[in-house]
Amino acid sequence: MKRLLALLMLVACLLPLWAQADENPVADAKAMVKAGCARFTVLTPEMIRIQYSSSKQFEDRATFAVVNRRLPVPAYKVKKKGGWLTITTDALTLRYKMGALISADNADALSVELTVNGRQVKWHPGLQDDQNLKGTMRTLDGQNGTNKERDLENGLLSRSGWSIIDESPRTKRGDGSTTFAFDGNVDGIPWVAEPVDKEAVDWYFMGYGHNYRKALGDFTKIAGRQPMPPLYVLGYWYSKYQRYTADEFMQIATDVRQNQIPMDVMIFDMDWHTEGWTGWTWDRSIIPDPEGLIDFMHKKNLKVALNLHPADGVDDDEEFFDDVRNDMGLPADVKRVPWNLSDGKFYHSMFNRILRARERQGVDFWWLDWQQNRTSKFMEGLGETFWCNHVFYNDMRLNRTDRRPLIYHRWGGLGCHRYPIGFSGDAYSNYPTLAWQPYFTATASNVCFGYWGHDLGGHVQDGPNDPELYLRWMQFGVFTPIFRTHATNQPHIERRIWKYANFPLLLETVKLRYRLMPYIYTACRQAYDTGVSICRPLYYDWPETNEAYTYKDEYMFGDDILVAPVLQASGADGKTPRTTWLPEGRWFDVCRNQVVEGGRVMQDSYALGETPYFYKAGSVIVCNPPVQNLQVRPDRLVVQVVPGADGQTTLYEDEGDSEAYKQGQFTTTGIEHRGQGISILPREGSFKGMPAERAYTVEFLGCERPAQVSVNGQAVPNGQWNYDAAKRLLTVFIGSTPCSERIDIQAKP
Repeated sequence: MKRLLALLMLVACLLPLWAQADENPVADAKAMVKAGCARFTVLTPEMIRIQYSSSKQFEDRATFAVVNRRLPVPAYKVKKKGGWLTITTDALTLRYKMGALISADNADALSVELTVNGRQVKWHPGLQDDQNLKGTMRTLDGQNGTNKERDLENGLLSRSGWSIIDESPRTKRGDGSTTFAFDGNVDGIPWVAEPVDKEAVDWYFMGYGHNYRKALGDFTKIAGRQPMPPLYVLGYWYSKYQRYTADEFMQIATDVRQNQIPMDVMIFDMDWHTEGWTGWTWDRSIIPDPEGLIDFMHKKNLKVALNLHPADGVDDDEEFFDDVRNDMGLPADVKRVPWNLSDGKFYHSMFNRILRARERQGVDFWWLDWQQNRTSKFMEGLGETFWCNHVFYNDMRLNRTDRRPLIYHRWGGLGCHRYPIGFSGDAYSNYPTLAWQPYFTATASNVCFGYWGHDLGGHVQDGPNDPELYLRWMQFGVFTPIFRTHATNQPHIERRIWKYANFPLLLETVKLRYRLMPYIYTACRQAYDTGVSICRPLYYDWPETNEAYTYKDEYMFGDDILVAPVLQASGADGKTPRTTWLPEGRWFDVCRNQVVEGGRVMQDSYALGETPYFYKAGSVIVCNPPVQNLQVRPDRLVVQVVPGADGQTTLYEDEGDSEAYKQGQFTTTGIEHRGQGISILPREGSFKGMPAERAYTVEFLGCERPAQVSVNGQAVPNGQWNYDAAKRLLTVFIGSTPCSERIDIQAKP
């Protein structure tokens, strides 16, 4: 037994290290079918990997987009007849003319057939996917209205029923870079390596029809999951590109707390460092005591991130320059160490010398704002954006194990969903730009990039501050993955919401965001488990309904909330008309406090304080009570019971900022309701620091006044429940109760 254990340990040490222990890039040999220079790997009934190498060198290492191929081998049949190889699964039929060259120019060599809604569909190399539902793009820098729509990259989903993941080494990604392999590691980080055959074809055919959810789920099986961000990241961020002094930063934090604004993140944009676009050294003329400033923020329960533009490397006026130059073995007269993150020696020096010093000063995470060279000067085709994301994220994963890894960065192509979260870039501040962002945000889920963060309010602003536009952007921001205000360094632009005359309405958006946090965090766990992001297009749930594709400015926010934000200025009456398509079924119109029928287009007008969103009838929405930050767990939860149908939900909880959730350290609490009765089931699972007991405020929305309310079969006095006739709201108060106990509440007519 000891010898066996020693052998297993040796094998483990020899394998390239990877982020997840259950990921193995080498597929089961039983899933592979070879035919001369071609190899086919049946990964799922709907997904087949297609490889062609004239030298018969087939890539078995992880690549940038695909890190795991060791899946259970699905049932399939192989037949060779008349010079043709046929592979048949339950969903696909692949035919290959044996000996033929596989390339995008050779349509006759290969085909795949599938059935989409009873219709036979046939794909062959070179066939254009003109029904692709798109994915995302590197940046929204310069977005003005819809001008960026043409730049959207293809995604994993298509109304045609098929799509292709192209990991061929010569294929260009959206930023002009190419994919590479991972081989070996540097300080534990899987490292970049040249492909075994640069001329090879490496395609993944996905034939999922319109089962979009399954396609995304299976993609994450081969490409890795969307990790959960820390809970605090989902709260409110204050950010502005402005040369704030330490006193000004502290005043902002003080004003936030004095105005009782919930907030969790403070961003120090690029002026934290000395002069220049790239910088690593504190500008002590404005921030004389960085440790003291960061400690001040932490005492206010605010996390701190610093902006980086690394492209220019390390100049001789930076702290630690001599150390980095010497580490790189450069002569004493060298004035700049160039940025070369593909060099393991440079990575080791840069991070251990410079970034660790800032992290020891209290920096919580990095805003990696790469804007310069798209590809490396030192490794042809290597995308700087992707590689920076990969290295920074994994460095934090390995070296800051007291917290979840996190970077704020730009999209670098397929595979970047493994490194949350995304910074969309410098868009214009106007209504047409705002109006396109709901579509952009939801569509990114088609490549599992589910955590875009936008500059709420817009970045570039030509005119004066527009309180209404800012409000509508913030209302949209409530229902986006990351809730962050920002703008460029024009002095007239104001992003401090308490400076606006409509501050009470702006504050309500922040409060609503924090109120919905248990629902939002549960949706983040769903994204980790299923690959379906929190913001997703309507066609995931209604794939055969045309309106789900044409109403692009609506989307689902989690499973139970449909959002149709106001995206235009109001009229003379202070209201904005809005056309909304409601899918089949019944919905609870939150603004109008009533159940409405779906399967129709509805018209309504919304006042400045109104955000049109709709709960699925019968859903249960778990909310927070009023809180000031997400680093303190409330001892009471609010459970909203939505009328119109029976339903249920599951509340997910964990520590909030550790990797323990990956090892099963989390809890779930089922909640079911029937009519005007609800049951909160005993909690299942465990995690460090979980509450032993909890109180609840249960809100029955849009209901009639009951004659009696009972809890666990016992009638409760009117003091423990009340009814607001104007709001048609029944509220039941449940005192602190062990989470291991079941609670049954019944309102009797």
